[in-house]
Amino acid sequence: MFGLRGRIRIDTERMVLRPPTHGDFRAWSDLRRQSAEFLQPWEPSWSNDHLTRKGFVNRVYWSNRSIQQGTAVPLFLQRRSDNCILGAITLDNIRRGPSQAGTIGYWIGAEFARQGYMREALLAKVHYSFEVLGLSRIESACLPENAASRGLLESCGYKYEGVAQSYLQIDGRWRNHVLYANLRSDRRGRVE
Repeated sequence: MFGLRGRIRIDTERMVLRPPTHGDFRAWSDLRRQSAEFLQPWEPSWSNDHLTRKGFVNRVYWSNRSIQQGTAVPLFLQRRSDNCILGAITLDNIRRGPSQAGTIGYWIGAEFARQGYMREALLAKVHYSFEVLGLSRIESACLPENAASRGLLESCGYKYEGVAQSYLQIDGRWRNHVLYANLRSDRRGRVE
């Protein structure tokens, strides 16, 4: 694992988590297209150029710029056995100073869901955020009815913190989200 100044690569048991490259376009766009019905109920509405090469090139440039500026760490999940792109996980909105916090969001292709890949990636990304980047708090949010995402967050050490009203536009509507946080030194609910 490397910090934001070097080349970022996080190795897990079955995957390599790494920034997107221009050569990933076809695999990424095919996976997003094939998984559209599975993903769209949980995501902001896709722009008209979402699956285009131009849109992807902009995404790669944003990724590289964000990593260099220390504001985000967007990574693709690449399976070791066949180099297949499975999804993505992004640490975004990195805040330094007294906050030392960031927000993690993620998605996985429909055919790879519920196989433990995202749990493996999320645990690795949280570890990286705390141990390499020195963050103190990682936040994530999801729709209240997204039982799979809520279960994932809870299984990775996140604790429920509340509901944010009209938090994000999802599938064209302002939607409430449940908020979760993972703390480096989490003492919530513990008794000495």
